[in-house]
Amino acid sequence: METLPALQARGITKCFGDVVALDGVDLKVAQGQIHGLVGPNGAGKTTLLGLLLGLAVADSGRLEILGTPVGRALTVPDGVAGFVDGPGLYPSLTARQNLAALAALHGHDARTAGVDDVLEEVGLTDVADDRVRGFSLGMRQRLGLGATLLTKPRLLVLDEPSNGLDPVGKRHVHGVLTRLAADGTSIVLSSHRMDDLEALCSEVTILATGRVVFSGPLSELAAENRELDHRLVTSDPGTARRLAAETQGIRIVDDAYGRPESGVLVVRALVPDLDELVRRLVRAGIALRELTPVVSPLEAAFLSLTQPSAQATRQSTNPTAEQRAEPPEGLRTEPQEAGR
Repeated sequence: METLPALQARGITKCFGDVVALDGVDLKVAQGQIHGLVGPNGAGKTTLLGLLLGLAVADSGRLEILGTPVGRALTVPDGVAGFVDGPGLYPSLTARQNLAALAALHGHDARTAGVDDVLEEVGLTDVADDRVRGFSLGMRQRLGLGATLLTKPRLLVLDEPSNGLDPVGKRHVHGVLTRLAADGTSIVLSSHRMDDLEALCSEVTILATGRVVFSGPLSELAAENRELDHRLVTSDPGTARRLAAETQGIRIVDDAYGRPESGVLVVRALVPDLDELVRRLVRAGIALRELTPVVSPLEAAFLSLTQPSAQATRQSTNPTAEQRAEPPEGLRTEPQEAGR
């Protein structure tokens, strides 16, 4: 028997006056999946996250969260938690008092709600009794994550959860999110940090001007039909450069990155051609010390799919919101009586 997704959206559209923030967006998130939401500023990410948290309603489309259809009320099913544009906290209260106040809103005291356990999980035990007004941005982000954990959510919606985190804090948050997903919690998170998304997410959705331009596994973004630039460090840079120049499909692009470092070769190639170069290096007895993308597959796809020229091509081959026929069943904009 197929398990119901934690989240399924079909044809979601949201407008603010003449501005189309979301234009026929589809999104599906499986249970226990960490799903990344990516897009340039103004792509519609915050609007979509707000819909998932019940902070706004769609104009049309169908939205189901945790198996429950979401209608035209500012509400979401129990089991959903998260924050948009940063967590809301009381600066004059301590970290422990903030969480205790939130627990009280849900009818629990600090002990039964597990406030101390949550503080330990997000790595804030040592500052539990410090006032939040003195917290760094990263500490506030971790406290905001802790606040969401009090309700033991089944769907967690996070907007830039790694914002302001130092390397230790980022590793801590990554560990928390990974453990939650392993226990069955579904997570939707937006981030401008491609390394975070690649480390955490099994699937991503890329938005541009309110539309989905890609949605699927990260592995599809590293498909063999996409050229990527790679740094190549070997034991014999001169011979490596010669072999690269002689290998079909390999382009040397040092100049695109300024003056090359000593011993570093930057090449652009499809994956099969890069594999052939590696084979030639090995046959020549040259040690391969580093082979890494200059730009990650996710970032390369992001840049490719969200550039204005790429958007223009897609829009010329896809109908606009106004050109689409009857809107999907579910949420619809209905004419209102005068004075309502």
